[in-house]
Amino acid sequence: MEGKKPAVAMSPFLIFSFFIFLSLSISSTALQYQSLVLRPLPKPPQSLSWKDDSEVSFTDSELDSGEETDTFSLQLHHVDLLSTTNFNATPESIFRTRLQRDALRVKSISELAAVKTNATFRGRPSPRGAVGGDFSSSIISGLSQGSGEYFTRLGVGTPAKYFYMVLDTGSDIVWIQCSPCRKCYTQSDPIFNPSRSSTFGSVPCSSPLCRRLDSPGCNNRQKCLYQVSYGDGSFTVGEFSTETLTFRRTRVKNVAFGCGHDNEGLFIGAAGLLGLGRGKLSFPGQTGRRFGQKFSYCLVDRSASARPSSIVFGQSAVSRNAVFTPMLTNPKMDTFYYVGLTGISVGGTRVPGITESLFKLDGAGNGGVIVDSGTSVTRLTRPAYIALRDAFRTGASNLKRAPDFSLFDTCFDLSGKTEVKVPTVVLHFTGADVSLPASNYLIPVDSSGRFCFAFAGTLSGLSIIGNIQQQGFRVVFDTASSRVGFAPRGCA
Repeated sequence: MEGKKPAVAMSPFLIFSFFIFLSLSISSTALQYQSLVLRPLPKPPQSLSWKDDSEVSFTDSELDSGEETDTFSLQLHHVDLLSTTNFNATPESIFRTRLQRDALRVKSISELAAVKTNATFRGRPSPRGAVGGDFSSSIISGLSQGSGEYFTRLGVGTPAKYFYMVLDTGSDIVWIQCSPCRKCYTQSDPIFNPSRSSTFGSVPCSSPLCRRLDSPGCNNRQKCLYQVSYGDGSFTVGEFSTETLTFRRTRVKNVAFGCGHDNEGLFIGAAGLLGLGRGKLSFPGQTGRRFGQKFSYCLVDRSASARPSSIVFGQSAVSRNAVFTPMLTNPKMDTFYYVGLTGISVGGTRVPGITESLFKLDGAGNGGVIVDSGTSVTRLTRPAYIALRDAFRTGASNLKRAPDFSLFDTCFDLSGKTEVKVPTVVLHFTGADVSLPASNYLIPVDSSGRFCFAFAGTLSGLSIIGNIQQQGFRVVFDTASSRVGFAPRGCA
């Protein structure tokens, strides 16, 4: 009887090498990639031209001023158009300035959220604009207009005078620079003169509208005063008033707004701000019934298209192909649009270190995730960002690394290439998965072919979904149904 042949023993090194090879093979085939067509930074604009009918004169019969639910849309342009016109700016200098604005805005948002949550903010001394009475406390609402990223053109008063106004989902108060000015910054249009409008109205101190301000003031003529202070030191002060606003063919009467006589700080070109926040004094908050408490915008990728972005108010704002996530409520902060982020996938696999608990909005108003039009780069709490960054670096290990740039610590040298493959990135919201185009997270930062991963970490508990990640989606804010939607390819 023949004996059995002895088993051939494999060395521990060969066994270890085999399993390493096997795991690398599985991970490489399992990862999902998509193509990124490489485009340079957008060139600075040479002129600012408005190619719609926003300033066409309509008769009263042609203007819609009814109270029933209706809809209208507006063009949006990036603030770089206002800030670089007639200047010899380079794409790199424009982008660096944008990141500087972004850092100030994120600081403002974090401080504002902390102020509201802890309720320990001390109002700044009364600015010069608070004439005729004491004004020692601040309305902590909104963020620096100079940090607002998109603006439109609309009519103020009767007859309508047209102005560039920043639109901002992180602000509530609507305001504009008004004459007489104690101090006004330089804007592209003449300062609004309320004495030449037949529909301008003052708000008395005793009015319920005045009491809706967080901290109203009063002058010696018993007129309501407002003040908005920002985290970067900017502020606007003046009389809280009412006025008619005209959006193309749509006229909206009795909009409460700040008529600012002292406006200082980081402001760029535009005459004021149209607050689109969730608060009762924002434009959507005031006109909710008429426009069904719905609006949406789609922000184009400026490196890929010269078309303007757009914003829609009313039922038409809701896209049929949008996926929706519930709009969460912060009991301490009614300005921001909070959503539930449960995780992030890279290359088709959920990143293990990113859990729902990292983004939880607690009962005291701490933490959470907001969707913001005025923040450029998405900020994630530091542990979530580190996990996301490391997962992306692993998936993009075939790309040549480049030095860090500004707040970006994951950059690549893609010079000489026209297209590359990058791992997919999907944001998992409660009930909605949002798959990002590659151009929404790997972006050019200079003219030498350096591209960087467009996320950043923050030590604040608050995370922010920025507008770079929102590009190309129609983002729907449906407060009537308390939900936020994302519709891909929504700018067509």
